[in-house]
Amino acid sequence: MKKGIVSVVVALSFMVCAATSSFACSGKVKAVDGTKVTVTCDDGKEMTAEGAAKVGDKVTIKDGKVAPAKKKAIEGC
Repeated sequence: MKKGIVSVVVALSFMVCAATSSFACSGKVKAVDGTKVTVTCDDGKEMTAEGAAKVGDKVTIKDGKVAPAKKKAIEGC
């Protein structure tokens, strides 16, 4: 009985983690209306979030908030 309960709890926690990570996307800003920003994600979906950005900026949306996209590090000296 205890193993069954533990299995269900572990499975539910995995599903919650997978669901929260699916709400993140990266893409370009399509439209801005006040603090509402509409972003076209790299996979083609459109998402709306709160934040400050300009049309054409590359941003990341996570938990309904806009953050600037991370730039790749340049290897060098």
